Amino acid sequence: MIIDAHGHYTTAPEPHNSWRESQLLAFSEKGILPKYPNISDDEIRETIEQNQLKLLKERGADMTIFSPRASAMAHHEGDSKVSLDWSRACNDLIKRVVTLFPDTFMGVCQLPQFPGTDLDASVRELDRTVNELGFIGCNLNPDPSGGNWTSPPLTDPYWFPIYEKMVELDVPAMIHVSSSCNRNFHATGAHYINADTTAFMQLIQGDLFSKFPDLRFIIPHGGGAVPYHWGRYRGLADMLKKPLLTEHVMKNVYFDTCVYHQPGIDLLLDVIDNKNILFGSEMVGAVRGIDPETGHYFDDTKRYIDAADISDGERAAIFEGNARKVFPRLDQNLKAKGL
Repeated sequence: MIIDAHGHYTTAPEPHNSWRESQLLAFSEKGILPKYPNISDDEIRETIEQNQLKLLKERGADMTIFSPRASAMAHHEGDSKVSLDWSRACNDLIKRVVTLFPDTFMGVCQLPQFPGTDLDASVRELDRTVNELGFIGCNLNPDPSGGNWTSPPLTDPYWFPIYEKMVELDVPAMIHVSSSCNRNFHATGAHYINADTTAFMQLIQGDLFSKFPDLRFIIPHGGGAVPYHWGRYRGLADMLKKPLLTEHVMKNVYFDTCVYHQPGIDLLLDVIDNKNILFGSEMVGAVRGIDPETGHYFDDTKRYIDAADISDGERAAIFEGNARKVFPRLDQNLKAKGL
């Protein structure tokens, strides 16, 4: 089985997106929020069958771990109630996708974070989506301010309530920022990669996993700059008198394969222990075009893993085994189906 650990509902029905615009307009003008639209199953089927499902079949994958569109989380928009209402609407929509396509999608939730507020609502929403909707993880935004980095580092006690709930539920988090309101940082080209790299360095500087030894994070987009500068981070850990990265961080941190060219994937697989790598494509996501050098879609990352100089055992772990370890609730679901 080939499990894509990084998928977003980037093709959500237009009424859903229009309601978000109405929500933000009602907030800014202190108006009345219209009722969430009635979206039919057929509308949802069309958006999935003509996009994610079609591409999964064409590219040879079997299942996607699916969450709301990351760039649309926009935790800095509105206020804490706006964020909560939007998160619940997005998560409920993901649940409908999973219900319609139970053999292809497993849900991961958006958290109702808002800059400067506590994580109580996020804890409750994580609990709701796991226990009531059957989700298997969450996306955690280390910078809900949208590029201004006003939140404390991920190792700060501010974050502990959500970590405690993650450990209780035995679910991982993908560390994933959203849109950028800082014009210095292009959202997908700079802000995403900056955040991946920043999160890893924060984890080096702290001692989080001695407090939460069962906590698990996925750092997406190939780990940002980390694999390319692996020697720098090993050296910084040494300068900071931290243990070796294999002990200090890498028992709890995983990278995905959302890297859109063969040399980048080859470097990732050469530098990072393959037990710490999950197959992911972010499809349909940040880069949607066809690579003129290869004639294939940039985000068809399966073909890069297929072509990599690794063993069949490593390839099987990246495509399936590692995801089942990082997402125990996914593994339980598959075993219940005899898979």
